[in-house]
Amino acid sequence: MLIPLDKTLKVATLVCPDVFMIDIVGAHSAFALSPNVETHLVWKTLEPFEALPNWPMTATTTLDKCPDVDVLIVGAVGPEVIGDTEVIDFIKEKGKKASAIIGICGGVLVLGAAGLLEGRRATTNFHIGESLKEVGAIPVLGGEVVVDGNLYTAGPAHGSMEAALIALGALRGEEVGKLAELNSEYDPHPPFKTGSPELAGPELTAIAMEITRQTIPFDLSLKLAREGYLKNRPGANV
Repeated sequence: MLIPLDKTLKVATLVCPDVFMIDIVGAHSAFALSPNVETHLVWKTLEPFEALPNWPMTATTTLDKCPDVDVLIVGAVGPEVIGDTEVIDFIKEKGKKASAIIGICGGVLVLGAAGLLEGRRATTNFHIGESLKEVGAIPVLGGEVVVDGNLYTAGPAHGSMEAALIALGALRGEEVGKLAELNSEYDPHPPFKTGSPELAGPELTAIAMEITRQTIPFDLSLKLAREGYLKNRPGANV
């Protein structure tokens, strides 16, 4: 259902220490550069913190002050956030009321922990794609944005912008989406063309997987997301 341009579109993006900025900047920008949009960067406090990589920032709205929103954006966060009941309860509450839920990269695990992926097609980065079934989703691999109703999921980097543009077009109309894409000059030209396992080949993919295992605690994130899912999935408390 289209939301007319004379109605303010409210957008909330979860930010926190160690949030991976490449997952949220594109999505936030696609909406923030569109007309009549109210944006909220949401965290527990308004105190400065360090995002990744080396990105000092602050929230603009606290969890308890954030209004109900039309769009909820979640990027990759650390396991301590996935295991935080206050944060997951916020995502669960706002996600149930949002017209579009955008999960990027490891942020999809946050949605899973909140019980928002149950029985829905979803994707994430290639490192953990198959693991989405452990938080109720039907995993879809391949690197494209996956749309299932009001759920928009994608891998990192370009996935952030693409998922948001698709959602923006669905909420405001295709012409608004086209203008946002043009004004951002969004027309990627990857220099090395190694942006997926299929393009990179098995040797480079194996190296990337090993580096990721050593630097990002996906195993712990998945464990905590699974625990949250078992608690928050539909019917769990009945």
